[in-house]
Amino acid sequence: MGHVAAIILGLASGTAVSAAVFAFIAGIGVVPRLAKRTNTQKHVRVYEEAIIWGGIFGAATMVFNLFFPLHVVLIAALSLCIGIFFGVLAMCLAETLDVLPILSKRAVVKNGVSYLVIAIALGKMTGSLLYFIISGFFKPGG
Repeated sequence: MGHVAAIILGLASGTAVSAAVFAFIAGIGVVPRLAKRTNTQKHVRVYEEAIIWGGIFGAATMVFNLFFPLHVVLIAALSLCIGIFFGVLAMCLAETLDVLPILSKRAVVKNGVSYLVIAIALGKMTGSLLYFIISGFFKPGG
C-alpha cells in the first residue's frame, strides 16, 4: 500500500511542477513574443504543442531512464535547439521584467547594450562548455 501511495504522490507532485513550469512559460509570454518577433503568428499553436510534447518527452526520458543512441551531429543540433530555447526564455523573462533597461541605467551604459547581452550569452555558453566538456570541472559539495 505504501508503494501505491508513493507512486500517486510522485505523479501528483510531478504534474503540479510541470503545470507550474508551463504556466510560467505561458505567463511571461514566451510563445506569443517569439511568434511576433519571428513573424510567425500563425504557428503559435505549433510552438505551444512543441513545448508541451517536449516537456512530456523530457520527463519520460528521465523517469524511465530511456536511452537513444544518436549520431554526434544530431546530438549537437538538439543541444543547440535546447540552448536557443533557454536563451529565448531567459531573454523574454529579462524583457518582461525590464532587467536590461534598469541594468543599463544603473551601470550607466549609454551605448553597447547589445554587447552586454552578447557578453552575458557568451559567458553562459563558456560556463556550460566547461561544465560538460572538462571531466571533473565541477565537484558537488566543494
